[in-house]
Amino acid sequence: MSTALGLAKPEGTTTPRLALALLAGVLASGSAVALLATSAWLITTAAAQPPVLTLLVAIVAVRAFGVGRGFFRYVERLAAHDAAYRVLGETRSRITARLEELAPAGLSSLRSGDLLARLLLDVDAVLDLWLRVVLPVLVAALTGTATVALLVVFLPSAGVAVAVAVALACTVVPWVTSATARRAERSIAGARGEVAASATETLLTAADVVAFSAVDDVLRAFGAADARLAAAERRSAWSAGFGNALLVLCVGGASLAGLVLGSSADISGPVFAVLVLTPLALADVLGGLPAAAQLATRVRSSLSRVQEVLDTRTPVREPETPKPLPSGRDLVVRSLDAGYNPQAAVLRGVDLTVPFGSRVVVTGASGAGKSTLASVLLRFLEPWGGQVLLGGVDVSQLAGDEVRSVVGLLTQESHVFDTSIRENLLLAKPGASDLRLWKALYQARLGEFVKSLPEGLDTMVGEHGARLSGGERQRLAFARLLLADHDVLVLDEPTEHLDEDTARVLLMDLFAAAGRRTVVLLTHRPELAPELTQPVEILAGPTPHPLLPATNLP
Repeated sequence: MSTALGLAKPEGTTTPRLALALLAGVLASGSAVALLATSAWLITTAAAQPPVLTLLVAIVAVRAFGVGRGFFRYVERLAAHDAAYRVLGETRSRITARLEELAPAGLSSLRSGDLLARLLLDVDAVLDLWLRVVLPVLVAALTGTATVALLVVFLPSAGVAVAVAVALACTVVPWVTSATARRAERSIAGARGEVAASATETLLTAADVVAFSAVDDVLRAFGAADARLAAAERRSAWSAGFGNALLVLCVGGASLAGLVLGSSADISGPVFAVLVLTPLALADVLGGLPAAAQLATRVRSSLSRVQEVLDTRTPVREPETPKPLPSGRDLVVRSLDAGYNPQAAVLRGVDLTVPFGSRVVVTGASGAGKSTLASVLLRFLEPWGGQVLLGGVDVSQLAGDEVRSVVGLLTQESHVFDTSIRENLLLAKPGASDLRLWKALYQARLGEFVKSLPEGLDTMVGEHGARLSGGERQRLAFARLLLADHDVLVLDEPTEHLDEDTARVLLMDLFAAAGRRTVVLLTHRPELAPELTQPVEILAGPTPHPLLPATNLP
């Protein structure tokens, strides 16, 4: 639980709000106990028909405790939820800042749906931690202690019996509940992430699944994941019921002890009623402990999954004192070693010289490391050895954002957002005029198409650009890249999902639209590139001549 508390620690003004919630919770629970105790005394005393003035204080106390219970419970709920959501917001801010450091290379090993589950469902465990674990346990312990102290005043032996019951309810019952539910609770977070990942991937690949008649297999796999989650939740529910049963036994035992001990003691009838009935009020006070014990295991598992993401090795180390961006735009790669696993480098000894304004085609089979090279060039990934020089300065000495202001990337999966063409373009240059947007579209050979649409720039493109063809989506992404005005354009398999004729035309248009910019094309289909960039195979080791138009990854 220490890891969970560390990840969800309160900051600033949140701590006083949690303290207020704790105080209000104790007062609300204490009012509930006092209400039952006072009511028991009042009813038994009134049965003897004493003078009404004898009952006046008790009558006022019953009213006060009844109103106070509702009032303090409202204050507790308000303060607790306010504090918990503040902690959740602070936690999300820390996680978002960390994800910015890790993306995209540091998150490549996680399935998108599982990552989404960690960042939404698992992070929400922060709310359960404070609202259903920490605060209920503290309120139960403090209120139970106060109740024991009250009963000790009336009859010490009965107070001791209730103290034993409270101790069992606060220690043994949560431990038993947690022990019986531990396996189920630990598996729920992972199973929930698996279901989310399967659902996300199924929705994203629905068209392909239907086209290849794999619907039954996909649904069967999804059903199996859902069944595992349902089984874990059933085991968790059984443990919760078992824990509640044990709690009722503890409370009932305390009430029975008051009955037995009080009947043999020299006490009045009203005090006897207080000893018997007051422990029953603890059922509500201690009732959240079994659920808190279960949730503690689930919260620990959920926040541990979030912590795994945060503990991921940072793929790029930003310099403490970055050098200013050089004026030169030549790219030079020297003896580059890089990859995602230190024990298995993807790139070894890669050399490449790209003068400013040149066209270079880097070829290699799928899996040869072309995308890894793109990540290194854009400072998404730190090389293990060698250098990447921009204008004669090692990019590791430059701020990543500065490097990416010069080097832009177009991938085979460049994301198109479910909004208008205008909004998709404005991501690259917020506030750009329509004239700039149209210029970029015409440079990408998409202007006439957009102009023919009834709504023009305000045309909605659909989810992932579903209302556009594959070539149109890539041209829109390229127009966005041109609008950002990078000096070096890295094109990573931009025609991967296109037919040969469309791919060849698109590449010719991309190279032509690049103008004075440097273009580095990463592809396993170099035959589709324009004639002036015919690839030349370079074996592993030697440095390519600066005039060679292309190189091949080893």
